[in-house]
Amino acid sequence: MREVTLIGYGAGNVASVRFALERLGARVRISADPADLDEAERVILPGVGAAGYAMQRLHALGLVEALRRFKRPLLGVCLGQQLLFETSAEDGDTPLLGLIPGRVEALLPAPSRPSPHMGWSRLSIRRPDPLLEGIKDGDWAYFVHGFVCPDGPATIAAADYGVPVPAVVNSANRWGCQFHPERSAAAGARILKNFLELPA
Repeated sequence: MREVTLIGYGAGNVASVRFALERLGARVRISADPADLDEAERVILPGVGAAGYAMQRLHALGLVEALRRFKRPLLGVCLGQQLLFETSAEDGDTPLLGLIPGRVEALLPAPSRPSPHMGWSRLSIRRPDPLLEGIKDGDWAYFVHGFVCPDGPATIAAADYGVPVPAVVNSANRWGCQFHPERSAAAGARILKNFLELPA
């Protein structure tokens, strides 16, 4: 049975992610203790709400440096993906974890694409990655976000929302899903399963 530590820092949808992981047979530990992260086999950083508040919570709990030094598989979900980058335009100019280069910007609305981006969008695979094993071009994922990560070398899968939306990113041992895998039916379950199977 794979073990995963889910960071419960008061800015993430912990319950639904935990249930999705447990359905896959994982043993889930919810923790906000940096010492637990240091010992964790793999870590998921969930996130909902504002980047500034999320970073305040991570700093207050002493988790920022623990996340920066973590060398085993790390997955950021929704806002958790955005927190992996350097800065966010949300709340002015919010410093983030700085694990992936780039700045998170507001998703600009248009008549055919209101912001926030809320609902199902198809994935387009940019390059192979163990996290995307079994995921195909055109698979659906469920998004809820008003800010978007930079589209760059870290993007391994994208969605089209009038502009390219980096849907899945990877840099070294760090991955991110802009969408909610726990709400994304078979494709989301497969991505979580793939994460559980990444070598620690």
